[in-house]
Amino acid sequence: MKTKGLFTLAVLALLSLNSIAQENEKRFGFELSTGASWATSKPGDAKLNTGFGFEGIFHYRFMPHTGVYAGWGWNRFGADNSFVGTDVCFEETGYVFGLQYEHPIEAMPLSYYFRAGGLYNHIEIENADGDIIGDTGHGLGFQLAAGIDYALGKNWSITPELKFNYLSGDVEMEGVSTTLNHNYISLRVGFVKRF
Repeated sequence: MKTKGLFTLAVLALLSLNSIAQENEKRFGFELSTGASWATSKPGDAKLNTGFGFEGIFHYRFMPHTGVYAGWGWNRFGADNSFVGTDVCFEETGYVFGLQYEHPIEAMPLSYYFRAGGLYNHIEIENADGDIIGDTGHGLGFQLAAGIDYALGKNWSITPELKFNYLSGDVEMEGVSTTLNHNYISLRVGFVKRF
């Protein structure tokens, strides 16, 4: 009886230590990422040059490997020739939200992750002077991403990742409506601070 009681107390103590350790793991994070983007479609038959963008997102891990994220992003692509003239820019801005699955690789300060989420963005067309000459208005799209999270210490990580964004919207210019299917791949590098 005494051995059984000591064994039960030892198991309960180990379980409580494990739950305390899990509670000390950081559940929140903020990530800033930037990098190049390459169009995989021609919005309005415009051939886009290599683009550039950045994103800032908040993370919240609600299960050991699963969490949610939400934030804001901006991407800019130039076009030498397009349906609205020469030397224009296509800028996509708006919000991103979704689910993230992250799993550590044993005995390494490294994890891999996958993200699937939605976009609530719009596409603006700017002329060479920087004036907005067209806007699709906000609409829904989606984002898929995969990357690695390399721990740098003191709750900081670096996160190289590959993303795919899809957004479609209509822009009306001079009485003519044009559908812009804006799809692109991004190679990003980010930094995460967990708290």
